[in-house]
Amino acid sequence: MPETMNLHQVPETMTLHRALWAGRIMSAFVVIALVADGTIQLFAPAQIASMLQETGFAMDLTRVVGPIILACAVLYAIPATAVLGAILVTGFLGGAICADVRIGELGAPPEIISLLLGAMTWGGLYARDPRIRAILPLIR
Repeated sequence: MPETMNLHQVPETMTLHRALWAGRIMSAFVVIALVADGTIQLFAPAQIASMLQETGFAMDLTRVVGPIILACAVLYAIPATAVLGAILVTGFLGGAICADVRIGELGAPPEIISLLLGAMTWGGLYARDPRIRAILPLIR
């Protein structure tokens, strides 16, 4: 005989479904932003030359940083490696924030964007991965 669903399970299931889609959307936004940044680093470094010069990074580093950003995006996008990807993404974004702080750009738009992307990285993963919610039960 099939089990009947408790009336309390229906709203919980709908909430989890909405959270899953919210997590996917946030994660997709992060991946798109990282892919755009990595692509610019690789194929159009002249567009970010002034920013690199301000932060003290050499133009040659775009050939190294671009693939690193793209690898982080891929690792984050794949469910089996998403946690590793999230760790690497937030490490990269933390370095970007540190570079802005080092040059005295506290609260600059790139710093705010990096902070928001980092929050969205873990927020998206939290919403779409029940293993993360089990480790960090923020909402009961």
